[in-house]
Amino acid sequence: MFTGIVEERGTVLEAGASRLMVGCRTVVADSDLGASVSVNGACLTVVARNAGDLSFDLSRETLARSTLGRLAPGDPVNLERPVTLSARLGGHLVQGHVDGVGEITGIDRDDEGGALLTIRVPEGLLRYAVEKGSITVDGVSLTLAEVAGEGVRVALIPHTLIVTTLGTVVPGDLVNLEVDVIAKYVERLMEGR
Repeated sequence: MFTGIVEERGTVLEAGASRLMVGCRTVVADSDLGASVSVNGACLTVVARNAGDLSFDLSRETLARSTLGRLAPGDPVNLERPVTLSARLGGHLVQGHVDGVGEITGIDRDDEGGALLTIRVPEGLLRYAVEKGSITVDGVSLTLAEVAGEGVRVALIPHTLIVTTLGTVVPGDLVNLEVDVIAKYVERLMEGR
């Protein structure tokens, strides 16, 4: 379980058909073999660890549901270690289970250094989006500013643009999306009524 508060922006060192190696400084510190790490919002298991990098195996499911198969050496990625029971929950409950891939369709920068990001959401996921609700975009916990048409808009503060990969996205870029797990559970429970 994660919070969607990115701890570090890592760099892809190697990317293959089923293996990903990421250079990092903070997250590597206590991510032993078998540990979970959120990489651009996907929960991955550490399979190798060196002083400044972590390696992960990528399953077919992960490759089919996320953007991780499109990564190349030099690409930045958002990293977060799992939340502990003694930690503050600064974002929202994030499982690291990518629900689908969205597309950046617009970026409106403001005079204060922030931005309003517009994302096209895959069919079937938009029903879980509610204004002022939560969504995870490439591992970043965000509040939905607006739900309209085929997508959503999220407001990004300058800090988020600086410390995450969302500061470098452009229209046409693809991002991993995880909708609010509570909405999915409520929907499932209501099906039985």
